Amino acid sequence: MPSVVQSNFRVRKNLGRVRRIIDVPNLIDIQKSSYDKFLQMSVPPNEREEVGLQAVFRSVFPIKDFNGTSELVFVSYNLEPPKYDVDECRQRGMTYSAPIKVTNQLMIYDTRDGGERIVRDIKEQEVYFGELPLMTETGTFIINGTERVVVSQLHRSPGVFFDHDKGKTHSSGKLLYSARVIPYRGSWLDFEFDPKDIIYVRIDRRRKMHATVLLRALGYSTQDLLNYFYSTETVYLEKGGKYAKSIEYDLLAGQRTTRDIKIGNDVIVKKNTKFTRAAIRKMKEAKLERLSLEPEELVGKVAAHDIVDPETGEVVVEVNEELTEAKLERLRDANIEQFRILFIDGLNVGSYLRDTLLTDKVKTMEDSILEIYRRLRPGDPPTLETAKTLFHNLFFNAERYDLSKVGRLKLNYKFYRDVPEDERPGLDLTVLTPQDILETVRHLIELKNGRGSVDDIDHLGNRRVRAVGELMENQYRIGLVRMERAIKERMSMSQEIDTLMPHDLINAKPVSAVVKEYFGSSQLSQFMDQTNPLSEVTHKRRLSALGPGGLTRERAGFEVRDVHATHYGRICPIETPEGPNIGLIASLSTFARVNEFGFVETPYRKVENGRVTEDVIWLSALEEEGKYIAQATVNLDEGGRFKESLVSARYNGEFKIVTPEMVELMDVAPNQMVSVAAALVPFLEHDDANRALMGANMQRQAVPLVQSHAPLVGTGMEERLARDSGVCVIARRPGVVESVDATRIVVRAEGEGAEVPDIYHLMKFQRSNQSTCYTQKPVVRTGEVVKKGDVLADGPSTDMGELALGQNVLVAFMPWQGYNFEDSILVSERIAKDDVFTSIHIEEFECVARDTKLGKEEITRDIPNVGEEALKDLDDSGIVRIGAEVRPGDILVGKITPKGETQLSPEEKLLRAIFGEKAGDVRDSSLKVPPGVGGIVINARVFSRKGTEKDDRARDIEDQERARIERTRDEEIKILRDSFFRRIRELLLGKEATGKLVDDKGKVLFQKGAIIDEPSLAEIPRKYWGEIPVDDAERVQQILRDLEELVRTREEHFRDKIDRLSKGDELPPGVIKMVKVYIAIKRKLQVGDKMAGRHGNKGVISRILPEEDMPYLQDGRPVDLVLNPLGVPSRMNVGQILEIHLGWGAFELGNQLQRMIEQQRASAEIKEHLKAIYAGDETMNGFFDNLDDGDVKRFVKTVDEGVFMGSPVFDGAHESDIKGALDLAGLPTSGQAILFDGRTGDAFDQNVTVGIMYMLKLHHLVDDKIHARSIGPYSLVTQQPLGGKAQFGGQRLGEMEVWAMEAYGAAYALQEFLTVKSDDVMGRTRMYEAIVKGDYTLEAGLPESFNVLIKELQSLCLNVELVETSAGVEASAAEEEE
Repeated sequence: MPSVVQSNFRVRKNLGRVRRIIDVPNLIDIQKSSYDKFLQMSVPPNEREEVGLQAVFRSVFPIKDFNGTSELVFVSYNLEPPKYDVDECRQRGMTYSAPIKVTNQLMIYDTRDGGERIVRDIKEQEVYFGELPLMTETGTFIINGTERVVVSQLHRSPGVFFDHDKGKTHSSGKLLYSARVIPYRGSWLDFEFDPKDIIYVRIDRRRKMHATVLLRALGYSTQDLLNYFYSTETVYLEKGGKYAKSIEYDLLAGQRTTRDIKIGNDVIVKKNTKFTRAAIRKMKEAKLERLSLEPEELVGKVAAHDIVDPETGEVVVEVNEELTEAKLERLRDANIEQFRILFIDGLNVGSYLRDTLLTDKVKTMEDSILEIYRRLRPGDPPTLETAKTLFHNLFFNAERYDLSKVGRLKLNYKFYRDVPEDERPGLDLTVLTPQDILETVRHLIELKNGRGSVDDIDHLGNRRVRAVGELMENQYRIGLVRMERAIKERMSMSQEIDTLMPHDLINAKPVSAVVKEYFGSSQLSQFMDQTNPLSEVTHKRRLSALGPGGLTRERAGFEVRDVHATHYGRICPIETPEGPNIGLIASLSTFARVNEFGFVETPYRKVENGRVTEDVIWLSALEEEGKYIAQATVNLDEGGRFKESLVSARYNGEFKIVTPEMVELMDVAPNQMVSVAAALVPFLEHDDANRALMGANMQRQAVPLVQSHAPLVGTGMEERLARDSGVCVIARRPGVVESVDATRIVVRAEGEGAEVPDIYHLMKFQRSNQSTCYTQKPVVRTGEVVKKGDVLADGPSTDMGELALGQNVLVAFMPWQGYNFEDSILVSERIAKDDVFTSIHIEEFECVARDTKLGKEEITRDIPNVGEEALKDLDDSGIVRIGAEVRPGDILVGKITPKGETQLSPEEKLLRAIFGEKAGDVRDSSLKVPPGVGGIVINARVFSRKGTEKDDRARDIEDQERARIERTRDEEIKILRDSFFRRIRELLLGKEATGKLVDDKGKVLFQKGAIIDEPSLAEIPRKYWGEIPVDDAERVQQILRDLEELVRTREEHFRDKIDRLSKGDELPPGVIKMVKVYIAIKRKLQVGDKMAGRHGNKGVISRILPEEDMPYLQDGRPVDLVLNPLGVPSRMNVGQILEIHLGWGAFELGNQLQRMIEQQRASAEIKEHLKAIYAGDETMNGFFDNLDDGDVKRFVKTVDEGVFMGSPVFDGAHESDIKGALDLAGLPTSGQAILFDGRTGDAFDQNVTVGIMYMLKLHHLVDDKIHARSIGPYSLVTQQPLGGKAQFGGQRLGEMEVWAMEAYGAAYALQEFLTVKSDDVMGRTRMYEAIVKGDYTLEAGLPESFNVLIKELQSLCLNVELVETSAGVEASAAEEEE
C-alpha cells in the first residue's frame, strides 16, 4: 500500500470555525470563460450561439451593394491550429495567434420586371481573415513575445438612470430631476426639468427641446398624452345647475374636503380636513359614488378631452384648456351633462406635462419629426421622408441602436417589474419602444411628484463588467464595419461582379489592424505584472473603471472611488492602489463571479424558516435587494439552526438585528468580501484598513526567492492560489510517477486512455516580465502514487503547492542602537550568509545589427581599438560564451557600425598608403553590460534573417536545440512504446497460444498450446508480439495500431519543430541579425533593500549585524530581525503581533516533534502529541490513527520547520488558540521572553516580544536604485545634465541645497556646481584642458541657461542684449566707448 505521507504532502492545521460549504471558484475563470465564449473555438460552427465572434459576423453580414444586385453572406468561421506554440512565441518574439478562416457566399440577383429578385448565382469560398490572438492556459496573451493581460472594465451599465443635480444648477437650490437612457451603442436620450418645471428632451446631448416634441413624433396626440400621464375625474351636471364629480377612491387619500361629507346625518369628514383611510373605508362601505361640487371649484380645472356641443358639433372647450366661469356657463347652456377633467392637485400630482404641452408650439406629428431633424442636422433642408428615416434610425433601428440584453433587462426591471412575464418586452428586443419612452417620462414625473428615489450610479446593479471577450467583440465589430464600407464600394464599383469571388471583395487588413492595435496599445491591454504568482492572478482579476468608454482619473470624484454597500462579496474593499488611481482600480472578491449580463454575483446559502440549508445561490446586487442576509460566522447548531435568538443581518446595505425567522440568506464564507491578496493576510481582522491595503498590495511586489518556504501562519488560501495561478505543475490524471528529473516528470496514468502516459515538461530559469526568475522543481519521487489535481512540481514562490512569497524568520520587537529608527530593520548576518532572502534576477540584453545607409552593421569579434583582454569571453562570432561572469562595461556582443567617409588629411593619406586599409571607417557599437549589472551569462540566442548565412554560434545553438528536440522525441516515443507494450503484456500473460509463432528465419518462438509466461515473453522480440496467436490477437493488434498512430503524430509534431528551427527567423524590416543575451544576477540581501510583512509593516534594511552581536534567546539562539516596536501602536496593525505569537508556538511545536524523533520516543506517544497539536481541526480527525511508524517519521519530517497553521480571514485563531499553542510548545503564554545583548551578554531590562514572522523581500532593490555619474548626456536646450538612472543623469542641486552650501560658506565649490558641473559649456572644456595640464584653477564662464533666459525674453518682444565687458573694466566706461 502506498504511503499516506508522500514527498508532496503538506497539511495545514485549520484554526477556522466555519465549515467550507463551496470551493473558491477558479481564480482566473473570469478571463478564460469570457474569451472562450467569444471564440467558441471547440463548438461546431452550426451549433454556435449568437454571442462573441459569431454575433459580430451575424450583425455585420450580409453586406449588400448599393443597388441591391448582389450580397455577401456569412456562413461560418473556423480557427486553425496556431503556427507556433506558446514557448516558441515567447522566444521568437511572436504573437500567439490562430489564423481565422471565414466561409462566405457571394449571391448575385437578377431583378424581374415586377421588382422581385431571383438568385442568379451563388459562389461560396473560405477566405483568410487574418490572425486572432489566442489565450494561453493561464489567461494571458502573448503579443510580440511578451505576456499581456486584458484587464476587465467596470463601466456604467446600459439602461435608464434617474438623477437630480443636487440643487447646484439653480441659485435657489431647487432639485432639477433628469432621466437618461444609455444604450450599449447609439444615441443617448435625456429628459430633464428646467427651473420652471417644464420637461425638456435632449438627443445625444444636443440643444434641448420640449419633451412633448419627441412624444408627438412618436404619434401621440395631446389627448393621448394627458390621459396617459394623468388620472381623470368625471364631472356631472345635476338638476338645478349643480355639479358633482365621480369619486375615484385611489385619488382621495391626502385630499382636503371643501364641505362636510355625510352618510345619512353622520359627518364622516369635516370641512377643510383630509380624507383619512378610515373615512375612505366607510365611504366605500356606504357605496358613495359622487361628491357634489360648487361651480367655483371647477374653475381652473383642465379638460381631459375636447368638450363638444352635441347639437352644433362645435368644440366648446378644447383638450388641455382651463375651465373658466364663462366656459362653464356655455357648458351649462349647451346642456352637456358630463365631461372629464384631469386630476391635478399641485401637491401629489403636478401640472408639469400639461404646462409643457402648453408651451410647446409644435402641434402635429409631422412638424415634430421635422423639428427633431432640424435640431440634429442644423443647416440641412429637411424633407419629411429623410426626417422620418433619421428619427426611426435614432432609437428604433437595430443596426444603429442597441440597448443590448443588459439594457433591456434594466429597463424591464425599472418599468415592467409588475407586468406578467409573458407581457414584458423580451430580452431580444434591443431597441427602444414608444412605451419605454412614455414610461421614462412618467417615472421622471413621479420623482418630481415626490414618489420614488433617484438611482445610485455607484450601485453595482448599475455598473457592469466588460471582460476580455466583450472588449474584443467590440474591437472586432469596429474592424468589420470599416471593412464593410470597403466591400460595399468594391461590389458597387465592380462592373464584372459575375467573375469575382468573395476573396476579391474582402481585404482583412482593417480587421487585423484593429485587433493588433488593441492588444498592442489599448489602455486595458497591459504588460502583465509577473513579479510573483500572486501578482499574476491579481492582475487577471483586476477591474478598472478607466479605459476607453470609462472614466478618466481627473473626472472621477470621491463617490465613484468610495466603497459601496453592494461591493460586499463582489469587489474587495481593501485591495486598490494608493495614489491617483485609488478606488478606480479594484479587485474581484474571492468568491465573486461575473454573470452572463456582466453583473458581479456572489454566492449565498439559502435560509428557510430559520434553518440554513446547503443550497447555494448566486445573486447580483439587484437581486439581493430587500433580503436579510446573515454573516457566515453566525453560530449554528447541528441542524443548521441559529443558536442566538437575535441575529445580525445585512438589509439593503445596513446592518440590523433581526429574528432568525426573518433571515433569508447567509454568507458562504467569512473571507467572501475580500480579494485573494487580502485573504492571504492572517489576522486581517485585527489590522487597520490602510495598513491592510498596503499589506495586500505589497505581497504583489515580493520577489521569488531561491529557497521558497510557505508561511507557518497562513490562511489556507495559499494552496488555492498556487494551483490556479498556473505556476505549479498539477497532475491531469491519477497514476504512478514513472520517472522524474529536473526538466520533466512522467506519470503512468490509470483509467481511460491509460496507454498514453502523461509527460510534464518543467520550466527552467525563465525570465519573467519583471526580470524575476521563473523556474519549476519536482516535489514527487519515482514510484509515488498521485491523484488528479496533486502537485507534481513547485513553481516560483511556491512550496509544496502552497504560495510562499517570503521566509519565516525569528523577529524581536525592540530598539537597537537607533538602527530601527523610522521603520528601519536590523538584520542578522546569518540571513545574508545562508541565502535566506537571496533571489535570482534574469536580465535580457538585445543587440541588433541593421542595414544602415552607410552599409551593413556586423556582429564580429574583430572590433577596432579593443584589447584582447576585453574579448576573452567572446567566441569567434563575437558573442559572449555561456557561463562567463560579466561585470559592468564588459562586452556581450561585439558589433561594428560603418562610419561616414571623412576627408583625410595628407598625413593620414600617407599613413594609409604605407600601412594599408585601417579600420577607421567603422566604429565600435558593441553591446556592453550596463552600469550596476553583473552576473553570469546563462543563455544567448541568435536570430538570423531568412536567406542569410548563419554564423557558427547560430549553427551551434541550432544543433544543440535540434539534438534536444530529437532526444525528447526519442524518449517520449520510448515511454509510449513501453507503456503500450506493458498493456499488451498484461493481455498476453497466462493466455494459451492457439498456434505456433515463427520468426523471419523460420525459428519457432512459440509452440501451439504453450502458456505464455513472463520469461518466455521476455525472450520474444517485441516486433513479433502482435503476431502471437491467442484468442485476443485482434485486441493486441488494435493496441499496436493505436501505438503506431500515436508515434506517427508525435514524430510529425517534432518534425515540424525541427523544420521551424532550420528556417530563418521573422525579423523586423531593416534588421539583419539579432542577438539576445540573458544574464542571471544573484541578489543577496543588503543594506537599502526594502522588506515588509503581510500587514503593511514595511521598512528598509539599515544594518546587517554579525550573528554574534544580535540579541539572543535564553537557549542561545540569536534573532534574525529586529523591528521597531513603535511601528505597531500608531499604525494599528496588531495582526502582526498575533502572527508573531502564533508563529512562535508553531515553530516550537515543530522543534518539539523533531526532538521526540531524535530521542526515539514511541510512535504512540508521538501520535498522541500530534493529536493534541491538531485538536480542533475536524479534517484531521482519525488521520493519525492510520499512520504506521514510517509514516509518523515522514509526517514529523514535513513539519521540521514548524507546524503549519491556517488562520482564515475573519474566522481566525482566537486568543485561546494562540495561548494554547504557546502553552503546548512550553513557551510563555505572554509571547515575550528575556533577550540578551549579543555584545555584552547582559539581559535587556524588559521582556521582549519574540516570535516567527513571515517577511517578504520586495522588488525595490537597492542595486536597481543606486546610481552614480561623473560625466554623461546633457539636455539639448539648457545643456544641463539629464535626470534619472535610466538616462544616466545627474543629481539635481536645487534652491535648498544652494542654501546649505552657502551656510557652510563653500563659495568655490558652489560656483563649480552651478557652472562647469552644470551648464557652462565653455567652462567644461576649459576645465578639462586645465585638469589635463595639471592646473586645478576654476574659471567659470556664462551658464547656458542664461542664454535660454535671454531668448525667452526676446520671444516676449523685449530687446534684451548681453553687454559683455572684460573683467575689471567698469561697465559705464565700456558703454562710453560704445
